[in-house]
Amino acid sequence: MTLLLGIDIGTSGSKGVLVRDDGTLLAQATREHGTSTPRPGWVEHDAHSVWWADFAALATELTARAPAGERIAALGVSGIGPCLLPAGADGEPLRPAILYGVDTRAGDQIVAQRDRYGAAEVLARCGSPLTSQAIGPKLAWLREEEPAVYGATRRWFMASSFLVHRLTGAYVLDHHSASQCTPLYDLGRGEWIEEWCEQIAPGLAWPRLVWPADVVGEVSPEAAAATGVPAGTPVVAGTVDAWAEATAAGAVGPGDLMLMYGTTMFLVNVVTAPAPTPRLWTTRGAFPGTYCLAAGMATSGAVTGWLRELTGAGYGTLVAEATAIAPGSEGLVMLPYFAGERTPLFDPDARGLVLGLTLRHGRGHLYRAALEGTAFGVRHNLSVMAESGGELGRLVAVGGGARELWTRIVSDVTGHTQQIPRHTVGAAYGDAFLAAVGTGHASPGDIAAWNPIASTVEPDPANRELYDRLYRLYRDLYPATREAAHALAAQARATHRPG
Repeated sequence: MTLLLGIDIGTSGSKGVLVRDDGTLLAQATREHGTSTPRPGWVEHDAHSVWWADFAALATELTARAPAGERIAALGVSGIGPCLLPAGADGEPLRPAILYGVDTRAGDQIVAQRDRYGAAEVLARCGSPLTSQAIGPKLAWLREEEPAVYGATRRWFMASSFLVHRLTGAYVLDHHSASQCTPLYDLGRGEWIEEWCEQIAPGLAWPRLVWPADVVGEVSPEAAAATGVPAGTPVVAGTVDAWAEATAAGAVGPGDLMLMYGTTMFLVNVVTAPAPTPRLWTTRGAFPGTYCLAAGMATSGAVTGWLRELTGAGYGTLVAEATAIAPGSEGLVMLPYFAGERTPLFDPDARGLVLGLTLRHGRGHLYRAALEGTAFGVRHNLSVMAESGGELGRLVAVGGGARELWTRIVSDVTGHTQQIPRHTVGAAYGDAFLAAVGTGHASPGDIAAWNPIASTVEPDPANRELYDRLYRLYRDLYPATREAAHALAAQARATHRPG
């Protein structure tokens, strides 16, 4: 049988898988990495020491584990996005990559572009509002704040497209990733908006647009030496990690919704037609002719990771303690806006909050409150999706955080059943599947056979009334504390201002 290799670069770690062309998972490997936060609101990755180093290490490990006589037929990649990595004409990075919506440095540029092009026109043409997720304001920030770097910039990459370039020399970007590049991509026409591209980022070469499963090149001899992947192996374009993960989960048809439990929480709902709304993102899907409504929380697993580091307790201990605590965390409600919030608030200056603390509360209470707070955020996003024309059919839960306690809490809070597929290894598995589709070893509908549903999580009706009450408190807390949170965010920026 032939093999497919999939590798995904995440916010706090990377993962790779080796899969047979019938979906059998043969091997997987992971690497952890950090993020750089040199100033408040800045979140960065070094493309060489994080993206390429992780890829090379994972590829080397996994290719060495290929069974004798079985060849790697194709390779797929994905990564966090939308990100901005400026590079010279040779593709070499000129500074660390500016990450997706968790990086909020381009606030002034968001306002300027909204004023210049008009919020309604941007939404109608691009499908999404101008927010910290958008690439256009980040390019403008680079041009205005780091003119020397911008002056040397000729190309720009996301995580997946940078890896594709290092592997093959191709300069491409998939349509889904491009559809998150507000206000540079026309959602309806499926092409770059040339006049806006030139106004916002003059002098740059724009990547050729392709689909995630399109074969865009072959592994070069130099890349083969660094990664262990045989030279000549076909490489597909790949995409943003959440869409590769949605593909892995089988969320490929209208009404399917993928709920990704990770460092951040992400929701992808496949819809039959574009439905732009200022509270969500409307994007192209992973395959031609598909569209999505998408939502993303700025933190989820990041908060539980913060609690682990803060308390010094392992996840096993924290989960056990949280499981022993009754729903409602004995009177705690948490706003999980520890890095601002993306959808549906689009407020980079939102801040985390724990209400109800007493001396009897311990780390287990805080951990459960964090899980419940993210569940309230999921419910908020699902309600906005439904109000905005979303097609909420089946919910499929994936990601490293899709474990029993967390998924049970989310089902109890939202009232939705969640399906959990056999493989929850995430985007890397979707990358392998996209590579199989691109090389003719699978078709999009084959994912149901590759990764069938293994279990379901049902909401407990006994907890509904309690969580309905707490959800109303959760929704009231943000408007009640927004002014104070913004004042504190401004103070933090002033404290860390250079000079």
